[in-house]
Amino acid sequence: MSKQGPTEDIALMPHKKITFATIRKIGLALPGAEEGTAWGTPALKVGGKMFACVPSHRSAEPDSLAVRIDFKDRDELVAAEPGIYYLEDHYVPYPCVLIRLSRIREDALRDLLLMAWRFVSAGGGRAFRQPQASQSRNRPPARRQRIP
Repeated sequence: MSKQGPTEDIALMPHKKITFATIRKIGLALPGAEEGTAWGTPALKVGGKMFACVPSHRSAEPDSLAVRIDFKDRDELVAAEPGIYYLEDHYVPYPCVLIRLSRIREDALRDLLLMAWRFVSAGGGRAFRQPQASQSRNRPPARRQRIP
């Protein structure tokens, strides 16, 4: 084992290149999963709701995947494996995580897609986390609608 630690050693081990074809094959094996698009990019859906897609926002790194999961699970993944799982500011308020496909192993991807499928199938994914003060400094205050 190197000085980097066990997590980095696993991430650096050679493994099969993950492409959207691999993601499609794993995802479509889940009950009710279907292929579609989300924001103009390839996506996997269940019940018409996206559970994984190629990220369309320019802040995402090339060869990434966006997967919908609970905020708590997302925060744990990013903290435990920041070389594999990451976020960009655009994605922070949404229940999703970005994955570096060059770093994730196929078995971990399979587990993550199952987690996302369960989350969306159970009605998850509608939540929106309000940005914290540090994230919203440059945004104008929201306008309140006048109630007559």
